[in-house]
Amino acid sequence: MGICEGRVAIVTGAGNGLGRAYAIGLAAEGAKVVVNDLGVGTHGEAGGTKGAAERVVDEIRAAGGEAVANTDDVADWDAGKRMVEQALDSFGALHAVVNNAGFVRDRMFFTCSPEEWDAVMRVHLRGHFCTSRHAAEYWRAEAKAGRRVDARIVNTTSGAGLQGSVGQSAYSTAKAGIAGLTLVQAAELGRIGVTANALAPNARTRMTETGAFDMAAAEGAFDVYAPENMAPLVAYLVSARSNGVTGQVFELKGGTVFLSQGWTDSPAHDKGARLEAGEMDAIVRDLIDRRAPAKPVYGAA
Repeated sequence: MGICEGRVAIVTGAGNGLGRAYAIGLAAEGAKVVVNDLGVGTHGEAGGTKGAAERVVDEIRAAGGEAVANTDDVADWDAGKRMVEQALDSFGALHAVVNNAGFVRDRMFFTCSPEEWDAVMRVHLRGHFCTSRHAAEYWRAEAKAGRRVDARIVNTTSGAGLQGSVGQSAYSTAKAGIAGLTLVQAAELGRIGVTANALAPNARTRMTETGAFDMAAAEGAFDVYAPENMAPLVAYLVSARSNGVTGQVFELKGGTVFLSQGWTDSPAHDKGARLEAGEMDAIVRDLIDRRAPAKPVYGAA
């Protein structure tokens, strides 16, 4: 019996890459899965992977699992509600939302258009909001009715969001916002039995193939960047075993898992009185010298 036996999960953007690996991995651990995928391309263009959700459902069913397909737009408010209702109608429960859907519009900040910026914000930030918001409303109603809730939100951030990435100002900003959203969800929803965590995956996907990333697998070696390497952590976070694990941002690469420590205070300088503008340069440079070094921005010289 898998660790997700009896659990019901929605996985967005599950037609390819990481989302597909999550959906198949959850089903292999016993979960019933709503496989969502709009069928767009890497940049959000229409018709990119039409039928992808249905193909993943077929794979899950062929392996003996249970799944249904959903082709709604994750950033559509009413669609988020439909996904929650589909899980309840199909499987009688909902225990987890795994927010994975997204795309990139790589552009240097000085050439990024408002339309490109808005498109990336919509799919990542609004896309993480809509389904989870409807799920949270359902879980809150369950808790108010006296029924025990043991539910999960698993969000997808990125190293680009945690430390920045040259040429990805919109994507980095959206992914940083998702990390912040995760902290608030964990703080607010814990009282009704919902945990919220985020994952920054290091894996080969359609999106990484558009950038300057060398993630090719060496012949005969462990494929460090295989999307399937990310699936066990997602299954754990969806499972009942992860009860009490909340407000965390995980990074995972190959067989290595670690926690992001996030923003934290450095050593301080306290004058004990109001500071003068002329004093600030020496103080600031001393604080920078004494703090733990930050991880570099991806692609920075």
